[in-house]
Amino acid sequence: MNVYRISRSRYAEDLTGEGARLFGGRWNSKNVPCIYASESRALAMVEYSVNVNMHDIPRALSLVTYEIDAKKVVEIDEEFLPGNWRNSPIPKQTQSFGSLLLSEKKYEIVRIPSVVIPEEFNFLINPNHHKGKIKIVSITDFLYDIRLKKV
Repeated sequence: MNVYRISRSRYAEDLTGEGARLFGGRWNSKNVPCIYASESRALAMVEYSVNVNMHDIPRALSLVTYEIDAKKVVEIDEEFLPGNWRNSPIPKQTQSFGSLLLSEKKYEIVRIPSVVIPEEFNFLINPNHHKGKIKIVSITDFLYDIRLKKV
């Protein structure tokens, strides 16, 4: 199965989750590595859009396509998520919840609902667990359409 991520081109080949480790995210605290991916290219673009400021969008972006083993995916239903999982700014509870899943090294890939479109899904890829099993299928240039950020 393929999943997708939009990233700065210089980090497109990174499989260590270093960006998420440095800055944290909705499902990981700082110092906990994670690779975020989405079930479709469109959702990857929407997720990127809601998580970047207009002035921070680089010219060099890439769309990364990963191949993952669907048998390794653990699905987390919304009913098991912290009650405030959709809140903004990002609640500490979601970071703690995801960090625990990633730190346990029990799960290779976690499928979790998107905050933006809860009927669609993102994937948390555990860089400390996948041990080379995640394959980059392609990296293509991605031109961000700034009309998405116009007020």
